[in-house]
Amino acid sequence: MSGHTISAPVLPLAEGSSLACGLTVLEHISRNEVMDVYDVWDESRYCRCVAKTLRPGFERYPRDLARLQREGDLLQRFTHPHLVRCYETRPGPPPIILLEALSGETLSHLIAHRQRRLSTRELAILGLQIGSATRYLHQAGWLHLDLKPSNVIIEDGLAKLLDLSLVRPPGMNRAGVGTRPYLAPEQARGGELTTAADIWGLGALLFETACGQPPFDDCDGCPYPQLRQRAPRVRARRRLPGPFADAIDACLHAEPVARPAIDSILETLERFA
Repeated sequence: MSGHTISAPVLPLAEGSSLACGLTVLEHISRNEVMDVYDVWDESRYCRCVAKTLRPGFERYPRDLARLQREGDLLQRFTHPHLVRCYETRPGPPPIILLEALSGETLSHLIAHRQRRLSTRELAILGLQIGSATRYLHQAGWLHLDLKPSNVIIEDGLAKLLDLSLVRPPGMNRAGVGTRPYLAPEQARGGELTTAADIWGLGALLFETACGQPPFDDCDGCPYPQLRQRAPRVRARRRLPGPFADAIDACLHAEPVARPAIDSILETLERFA
């Protein structure tokens, strides 16, 4: 990774290991280029929690440390039913943010393994829940920039948005911030980012949930096909009510200024929920 010189990867902690004072590892959940996520037992709260921490060695990189601390600080300040809750931020070592444990399944798992697709009403409710969390972030002056099915947990019909590690205010940003299949064109090319980038992300999330696959992928060897072609129309892949499909298509317009405002999207979704 650019800017990092970690030479040998350190394996995640095993079950029963101590992550930090009062936190015992129950399971290693996931690892990306920088972060480890663990299911832990929190002795002080006497319950399961999720601990997100930097992989060993990465705490010495100021940008990665700042991202983790910012995510924890923001989640502790935010109060929204469709955002994961953060209980505390520990400066370390190791630096940790302690999150609520959610026992549902990720939306990406649901899309891949559920026998039936969500109904129009279920899609609308999902869109309202994630859209309301997105609107809340925007009103607080932040962009999420990584709306995708793997960042949504669904439990008993309640959807919660995870992972604020990429959040930042609107403004100029480098190319490629986010996850490739879900990047708005302006995220892929770099430059000025506005709330319209998250509108694209919401549209891509709803498109994949409705159709079973994202509007773009890189199977043809092109890392950013959204820079070369427009997104396919939803109704080319699934029959949905016209206004609903049109709303998703509008979110995926190549030009940010042509995408609808979040309030307009929520108003449309309410008609079908």
